[in-house]
Amino acid sequence: MILRPRTFQRRFLCTQISDHPHHSNHRCRWPIKQVTKTNFSEALAEFKTHIHDTDFVAVSLQKTGSYSSPWHRVLPVDTPDTAYFKAKYAAERFQVLQFAVCPFSVRASKVIAHPYNFHLFPRDEFKIGMPSYSFSCQSSYLTSMAREGFDFNACIYDGISYLSRSQESASIARIGNLVPSKCVLQSSSALSVADAVFVERIKSRVKHWINTIKDTGPKNEGTDALINSLRKLILGSEQHGSRPCLSIDVCSERQVQLVVEMLRDFSDDLVPLLSPAKGGGTQAVRVVLTGSKEDRETFERELENLEEEQNKRVRGFREVIDLISASQKPVVAHNSLNDFSFIYSNFLSSLPSSMDEFRSCLHLVFPHILDVSYLMKEIGPLRKVTNLPAAISFLKGRFFSPIDMEISHQADGNEGKIHGHNVLRISELFAKLCSILKISPETLKDDDSHLPLVLQGYANTFTPHSTNSQDPVDEDVSIWTDNPRKVECKDLVFLWGFRGGMSAKMLNKLLRDSHEVFSEEFDVRFLDRSCAVVVFWKSGSSETFLEAIDSGGKCCESLREMISEGLRAADYQIYRRACRLGLWKSDLADSLDKAVAECDSNSEADSTGPLEICWNNDLMINLDDL
Repeated sequence: MILRPRTFQRRFLCTQISDHPHHSNHRCRWPIKQVTKTNFSEALAEFKTHIHDTDFVAVSLQKTGSYSSPWHRVLPVDTPDTAYFKAKYAAERFQVLQFAVCPFSVRASKVIAHPYNFHLFPRDEFKIGMPSYSFSCQSSYLTSMAREGFDFNACIYDGISYLSRSQESASIARIGNLVPSKCVLQSSSALSVADAVFVERIKSRVKHWINTIKDTGPKNEGTDALINSLRKLILGSEQHGSRPCLSIDVCSERQVQLVVEMLRDFSDDLVPLLSPAKGGGTQAVRVVLTGSKEDRETFERELENLEEEQNKRVRGFREVIDLISASQKPVVAHNSLNDFSFIYSNFLSSLPSSMDEFRSCLHLVFPHILDVSYLMKEIGPLRKVTNLPAAISFLKGRFFSPIDMEISHQADGNEGKIHGHNVLRISELFAKLCSILKISPETLKDDDSHLPLVLQGYANTFTPHSTNSQDPVDEDVSIWTDNPRKVECKDLVFLWGFRGGMSAKMLNKLLRDSHEVFSEEFDVRFLDRSCAVVVFWKSGSSETFLEAIDSGGKCCESLREMISEGLRAADYQIYRRACRLGLWKSDLADSLDKAVAECDSNSEADSTGPLEICWNNDLMINLDDL
């Protein structure tokens, strides 16, 4: 029996939306706070409070593109490694223009949500020549954004900029700001003769400088002004704001430490600042003379505030990423491999070269990542659903699981340009799935892991097409179909070079007539217009067929004719090599040709052990949809 859901009113500040299945296409008008450079500081303070008071954080990205060719997207034949290579390629090529974030909590059938949509645009804020941004765009993505009212001019001029963590570290020397000394002082008992001479020389210079500053006062102005000015010039005295300062050139970090140690022993009124060198390290130590203990404390507070403001300006939007990471709250997403490849590349560092390293590094920043896709697969028919509106519509039509969306933000009066609504769909879908699957998403107050035990089995899963959250992440991939069958990657053969206009049915018939190996059970599917994959269900058949191809089809006239017309074949490792080496041609056939050409005895081993995928006889890629 199918339970029909009742219609209900979403409370608080939300627009009334029917939960009736026939109204599933009604576009929601949930109020989402739109954040640009103009209101970023204000929104950041609110966001910090909201993320502290909630249990989960949903994220959704709007990018300038995803994949340029049909085979660049994750396919049923992809292992975790090849899926990661594809996600890495997209993340390094395209750009994030909107980053929607929603701290939320689930209380019974109510979602308490605080959605923000940050408009981003990377730029060189400090005019220091780094980073030099460039990215690709896909017209279909930009058209979709324009249709939703996206203001590209506002994005370019008022979008929030940022630096990744690695870029921030590299920018410190280029910006050249003075930083307070944080040297770890050590005992000077082991000073060398050179160290002792250096320290005495600097101490004498500092002493003369201080005496000159004290001698230069109102009573000595006039006839001695020229002499005092010459003294300051010779000693290298300058002004740091309203306070006198002295620059001491250093040649090594050892000299920096000696200067700082000497200054702290010399006087409590001296504050050392480090001037970074362009190539890294320290160029000079700037000594600032304060007038009293109170003046020193005031100056140090000024330095702290200045450093904090500078850091905020450098980090920009990355402040949001750092807040999410510091909270250790579970992050809920849809298509997490793709989104977090972008997040890692844009806001953390360059993407690692392998899936294992990526997963390990990402875990240090976001310990709990939940993908609603894996929860969806616990409900059989949802395994084939790949987009959020369709999933929500399906659940509304077949399950009684009403969810109230309580949203804290007021509508901004610009209802025609509300962006970032997917982040609320993710929050709603997560709550619905938890309700249907009888999962309690409430976090215990004394639970340091921030993740309910029942959800831990779904966390940090990046295996493409996984049908079970407990599947081994290094060996299996699955497709979202009924009755999947596991097959080892060594039993897959990629075919290309056949006549144009070929269909899977026509190719199947040609193969049956070409070699006796096709008398056993096999399956054929097209991956794009140029290439097909053959699945052999009998172990060893793939090797037999590849040997026949290598021999030129000597044993079979029909196969020999197909080879003479251009038919080529390769095993799974050639496909993996094409992905690993970044041979992203428009047609998979061209990429495989290139991978074969670059294959030699000295190439790095591609095999990582036995790999399996899950296959289904009903799987068919409709080329018209590509």
